[in-house]
Amino acid sequence: MEDRRSTSGYCFSLVEDGPLISWKSRKQQIVALSTCEAEYIALTAAVQEVMYLSHLVKSIGVTYDQLPIIYEDNQGTIALANNPTKHQRSKHIDVPYHFIRSEVNKGFELLYCPTEEMLADIMTKPETKQQLNKFKTLLFGSLSNISSLMADDINHAADNNANPLKRLPVL
Repeated sequence: MEDRRSTSGYCFSLVEDGPLISWKSRKQQIVALSTCEAEYIALTAAVQEVMYLSHLVKSIGVTYDQLPIIYEDNQGTIALANNPTKHQRSKHIDVPYHFIRSEVNKGFELLYCPTEEMLADIMTKPETKQQLNKFKTLLFGSLSNISSLMADDINHAADNNANPLKRLPVL
């Protein structure tokens, strides 16, 4: 039975070419009255996650020069998040979702991404084999990056007579 609730989805990586370190797909708790509202609710969940990941990365001593980037494929949602004034079309959106307005350009950067390039859509929509192949590097990371990490670990283990798997980070 159709319950008319949208599905939110997001995914994050630390580097531009993957692999993913965090992802989520979940039915929204309320029925959105528009696509823009549904995307705004999903953006709220993504902002909460990017704030958590930013604090986590800082707590382990990693610094970064630029703000984390969140890509959004709905231009109405981007406009709503960037413009803190009340609009007739958005007055029905519940107050807790509007906290992202204070975080835009302070805690993250919000950029437009065309729908056909939106990786997070694999969390919310059925995808074709071609789409999955297109995104496999972003999902799993570059094979060359993984191979070079494994080679470094094996070389380190050979130098120190250690188990190479003990150096692999666990996230």
